[in-house]
Amino acid sequence: MKAIAIINVIAWAGFWAFGFLALSASAYSTAQLMTAAMLAAAGLITGVLTYLKLARVSEGSGYARKSNQLDTAARANAQAEWGQ
Repeated sequence: MKAIAIINVIAWAGFWAFGFLALSASAYSTAQLMTAAMLAAAGLITGVLTYLKLARVSEGSGYARKSNQLDTAARANAQAEWGQ
C-alpha cells in the first residue's frame, strides 16, 4: 500500500514536471519535446491507475467509506423495472 502511494506521488510529480517542460519549451528540439510529452503521458497514466488502486484498496480495508453502489441483484431488479 505504501509502495503504491509512493509510486502515485512520483508519477504525478513526473506528469506535472514533464508536462510543464513540454508545454513551455521554446528552444528545445522536436525529439526533446516528444520525450517530455511521452514522459508526461506515462506519468498521467501511472498516476491515474495507482490512484484508482489506492481508492479500491482503501474502500476494501475500511479506511475509506464505501461508495453507494447497488449490488448485482438490486441493479438487475432496477434495470428490469426501468422500462415499465
